[in-house]
Amino acid sequence: MKKGKLIGIGVGPGDTELLTIKADKLLKTVPVVCAPRSASSKPSLALSIVQPVLDEREEGYEVMEPLFPMIEDKNELEGYWDDAADLMARRLEEGMDLAFITLGDPTVYSTFSYVSSRLKTNGFEVEIIPGITSFTGCAAASGIQLADKDEIIVIVPKVDERLAQILPHGDTFVIMKTSRHSEELEEIISGEKRDKRVISVQNCSMEDEKVFEGFATDKKYLSTTIVKFRDGEF
Repeated sequence: MKKGKLIGIGVGPGDTELLTIKADKLLKTVPVVCAPRSASSKPSLALSIVQPVLDEREEGYEVMEPLFPMIEDKNELEGYWDDAADLMARRLEEGMDLAFITLGDPTVYSTFSYVSSRLKTNGFEVEIIPGITSFTGCAAASGIQLADKDEIIVIVPKVDERLAQILPHGDTFVIMKTSRHSEELEEIISGEKRDKRVISVQNCSMEDEKVFEGFATDKKYLSTTIVKFRDGEF
């Protein structure tokens, strides 16, 4: 029996209408959809984004929701990734294609990489369908240009000492999940003397989207801050 194919699908930042046409088509035909949860008590945000598409299907489909908790212990996380890969492998062995849905794009800070590497090692075919990234979505929501000419864009997944070290070498910094480290971020950014503009976006492209000048301080998980440096006026 031919094995099924693992398909990583980026579902974008939040708005169902920002799904690509290719993602839409695949989600209407694939027999199994994998939508990881960060906690057993929390619904999958990625699944909520694609649910309107799945609701248009005429034939049945299976949804699996393995747990990918937001913890720092890598050894413990490895166990969750192994369990999810084993669960997915069972359906792939049965010849079923399986779509793993992930916020933004599967190649950018996505949990997809942890299971896809395991399944690829075990001989399964893997395909990736790119999605609109959160940071381009945030730039669009803010109405700003991320970069012009030869400006350097830096994507920052975590606020720590590395940010201060590279700050002088970039022109636009996109800092992810900033509400958890807003005070530290503001301190680091204020240390850079160049003219700057700071814009934060929360829940990008969703009904409760919020765009404002300055740093995010209210602890919302989906918070992104864009810092643009420039010599002279904006």
